[in-house]
Amino acid sequence: MIITDFSAICNLGESREEIFTNARDGILYDFKIDTELPEITDENYNLRCNRILLHCVNQLRDKINLLIQKYGHSRIGIVIADANTGIDEFEDSDNPEHVKIGNPAEFLKNLLGLKNFSCAVSTACSSGIKVFSTAERLLKNNVCDAVIAGGCDGLSKLPIAGFSSLEVVSQTRSNPFSKNRSGMNISEAGALFILEKDGEGIKVLALGETSDAYHASTPEPEGTEAARAMESALESAGLLPEDIDYVNLHGTGTKANDLMEANAVYKVFSNKVPVSATKPLTGHCLGAAASIETALCCSLLSDNPEKFLLPHIYDGQYDETLPKIRLARKGECVKRLEKVMCNAFGFGGTNAVIILGK
Repeated sequence: MIITDFSAICNLGESREEIFTNARDGILYDFKIDTELPEITDENYNLRCNRILLHCVNQLRDKINLLIQKYGHSRIGIVIADANTGIDEFEDSDNPEHVKIGNPAEFLKNLLGLKNFSCAVSTACSSGIKVFSTAERLLKNNVCDAVIAGGCDGLSKLPIAGFSSLEVVSQTRSNPFSKNRSGMNISEAGALFILEKDGEGIKVLALGETSDAYHASTPEPEGTEAARAMESALESAGLLPEDIDYVNLHGTGTKANDLMEANAVYKVFSNKVPVSATKPLTGHCLGAAASIETALCCSLLSDNPEKFLLPHIYDGQYDETLPKIRLARKGECVKRLEKVMCNAFGFGGTNAVIILGK
């Protein structure tokens, strides 16, 4: 399965190039999209998450038009990750369409006039990687010749209140793997990927999925199943840990996640592979978190001739009670950057890993 094109928007910028440049340079912005988003006239779909999604679509319009010419309206699928849809808009509208998890996928299918499979994926923070698993099955089973997949979420009062009640929202910028870490910053984003069976682009080398079956909101502290998801992806790709050149961490900056993830990453990679969490830069974008992080990983491979790594931004005071993993430094370049991994670990112990390659 090949990513033949992709687009993105988040607090770091309105295009994949701008986002990557600002992330690479470790530039810190407020956790809100500051771009004027396109309008949607249909009241059933006029949601902030859909306007974010439409921005990503507009960046890919020419490619999508060529895709429809190539395969036809009946051979292209839609898979969109989200968590909040229009829960805030629903408070004023009382329109039940606004709280359907499948609203963004339905919006995009109708917008493009497509007639094949479409669905939403909502598995908390792992959603943006799990869309690739669904897309891969659609392509392998000849349901579709191409899939438009991705994720979108807007800032919403409900998850902010929910995470605040769990005491995992930080009042300052998130500080993953620091002894001073105090929680996450909630943000918003969108990213969209065009997936085909073959072609030029970034190859999805493998996916790994497991479940903790441990707790509704707390990850299993040893990271056993998270590590197994990474190992499963490596095995599926026929790779060894040393074949991976960089890992994008889930890295929420909460006590529980960073304990689990440090244990899991150390089990698989020890301290031999550079890793970083980009949530101090983008914030935690909930249903779109793994989508924007996968887009950053795609840019590492496609928009990065100098082979920069994405830096780990924190206060430099590593929590010595955690296994010591190798955090990428700001401005760090490597000689080889051909295969990268992206991790996503969500509520309910849903673990998803993607490996991308040139």
